[in-house]
Amino acid sequence: MTPNQIELVQDSFAKVAAISDKAAELFYGRLFEIAPQVRALFPDEMTEQRKKLMATLAVVVNGLSSLDTILPAASALAKRHVHYGAEPAHYAVVGEALLWTLERGLGASWTPDVAAAWAAAYTILSEFMIGEASSDRRVEAASK
Repeated sequence: MTPNQIELVQDSFAKVAAISDKAAELFYGRLFEIAPQVRALFPDEMTEQRKKLMATLAVVVNGLSSLDTILPAASALAKRHVHYGAEPAHYAVVGEALLWTLERGLGASWTPDVAAAWAAAYTILSEFMIGEASSDRRVEAASK
């Protein structure tokens, strides 16, 4: 990511963070709409899950300028998600729901440049996490 893209993501997330409860509701509503099969991976009561989502996004967004500081946490998160039942294909629908949510939450501030910056950030992180999850699956399979 370019420094400008990082700045666009961070500046736009500051606006979304101001409506974090609504943004998290929009995100999960959209995710379960476009991928109803993933609903079973989540608890019935979503209040804590919504808080975790926004807290995780804040950590990632704030760490974009020094990815090496957030990659260990992203690796651990990816490995936990394997145990929850997350599969590589789920990352695409999560990304779609995230970008949809950001577009709704940012309104006129959702420009093509902001969209491209968020897409780049999500692609980098999701590809890393898919790789980490895959290596965890291989280790588990080898130990059986």
